[in-house]
Amino acid sequence: MKRILITFLSCMLLVPSFGSFFVYTSFKLNQEEISKTICVQRKMLFNSCNGRCELQKSLKKYADNEKKMQNNLKEKSEVVYIQNTITPLLKLAAPIVSNAKLFATLDEKPISVSMATFRPPSYFI
Repeated sequence: MKRILITFLSCMLLVPSFGSFFVYTSFKLNQEEISKTICVQRKMLFNSCNGRCELQKSLKKYADNEKKMQNNLKEKSEVVYIQNTITPLLKLAAPIVSNAKLFATLDEKPISVSMATFRPPSYFI
């Protein structure tokens, strides 16, 4: 069941990228009917259009819809929400002094030397 759901969702994510492909295939499947009924040049004797004018209109319509969707997404993503909150007054605290050594100085001799280098396990590579 998980595999079917994952495959279905993956296909749904890929569908918008194949939009113009779907427009073109639907045109090719119905090209004869489109050239006989819808085409602007259908009444001409030597019609070289064969319904391609309708294909261009459909592709342009699809591209315009894509641009509208992109613009809507941009408008929605540009909305900024601002929330005014009252910040409490912060008082300065005295700094904490620590006597711990964080870094080794170069004046002292090293305590030990490591001759081995770190090698990660081979299954990470």
